[in-house]
Amino acid sequence: MSVYPIILTQSEFKDKDSLNYPFEERGLQFGDGIYEVIRVYEGKYYLFEEHVDRLYRSAEAIKIEIPQSKKEMKELLLQLITKNEMTTDGKVYMQITRGSAPRDHIFPQSVEPNMYAYVQDMPRNKEALQHGVSTITQPDIRWENCYIKSLNLLPNVLAKQTAKEQGCYEAILHRDGKVTECSASNVYLVKNGKVYTHPTTNNILYGCVRMAVERFLKAANIELIEEAFQLEDISSADEIFLSSSTSEVTPIVRVDDKAIGDGKPGTITKQLQRAYETEAAIKDKLTV
Repeated sequence: MSVYPIILTQSEFKDKDSLNYPFEERGLQFGDGIYEVIRVYEGKYYLFEEHVDRLYRSAEAIKIEIPQSKKEMKELLLQLITKNEMTTDGKVYMQITRGSAPRDHIFPQSVEPNMYAYVQDMPRNKEALQHGVSTITQPDIRWENCYIKSLNLLPNVLAKQTAKEQGCYEAILHRDGKVTECSASNVYLVKNGKVYTHPTTNNILYGCVRMAVERFLKAANIELIEEAFQLEDISSADEIFLSSSTSEVTPIVRVDDKAIGDGKPGTITKQLQRAYETEAAIKDKLTV
């Protein structure tokens, strides 16, 4: 995935090769920061307001004061796309840390947060979207504040790497057998025409695409039950799918090398994919 040349840093636009922070940077030393990944289709943001709102919620949760207002931030992010003359599918990665200061666990005083954002090309993964993916299950060893989109992602990284080493797309996480989410996405189980997923507690990240999925289900009169399902429920599921900004709505067809349903993407999952494409104004639609 190629990175576009112009980046946003603080409130300025610079060449990406000019970005430089001191080695005493709290994001590097403590993971003391937050981030967002915003999907872009044909040069236009999708779920833009939701992502910006969550950025500010995360900042508030860890007591970082973002210098820019939400309005100013949105204007800067829109300019980032324009200045890079982006017209394809991609993503914007954005990160804000508490800033640069001598290393100390205590918050530094009078230090400006470090912020940067950049644009990358990212074509849709049509193979995964059309045919589904395989996953594994892993214990959820993360902290108790997963609702914050923080830089503390080592448990997520380890789970995702374990999945890759076993030839899988994702790792479904669980706490004592109760499914929470995946390493980088929300997860849902379909049974008897109803959709089950973990409630929006501190133990999961409330995904922006999940917000869209909730709208799609409501519009289709499909019942969403915000109730965590168990590992033992997976084997009898009619469908399972995941959602995230980079994965959209992706069918899960195998878990721990066991087929889900008939081993093919299910009816409700396909219906949600069509709703996603319609809302995101995607012209090059899937064949589902």
